[in-house]
Amino acid sequence: MPLQLEIVTPERQAWSGEVDAVFCPGIEGELGVLPHHAPLLSTLGIGELRIRTGNQEEYFAIAGGFVQVRPDKVVVMAELADLASEIDLESAEQARREAERAIQQGFEEPADLARARAAMERALLRIRVAERRHREGPRRRP
Repeated sequence: MPLQLEIVTPERQAWSGEVDAVFCPGIEGELGVLPHHAPLLSTLGIGELRIRTGNQEEYFAIAGGFVQVRPDKVVVMAELADLASEIDLESAEQARREAERAIQQGFEEPADLARARAAMERALLRIRVAERRHREGPRRRP
């Protein structure tokens, strides 16, 4: 019996469908979810979310938010959720350069520095996930 998975951000529904397994970046490590998992609500960290369906895997760059697990459904509510194959590496590199410039210029307000560091972290995550998945291609399990 597969799981129903929904991945949503404040802007859009990033993905929806049936999966065999979900692996999320939790704040204390990776969280794996299979059908009939015990109910759970957890905070998401920053990293790569993997979806396994049959012998294929899909990957997302995920940052912040929550995951709700029920025995038959998983809902990922993330601040950022980008499918690896759809990440524009050039745009991610540009965002990284802009964040680097902003950090080097310095800030009067600590909140501005925190925003620039968060932008840098998101850009580096997108680059890391996209480069790895573009290099390896879609993974098929034996």
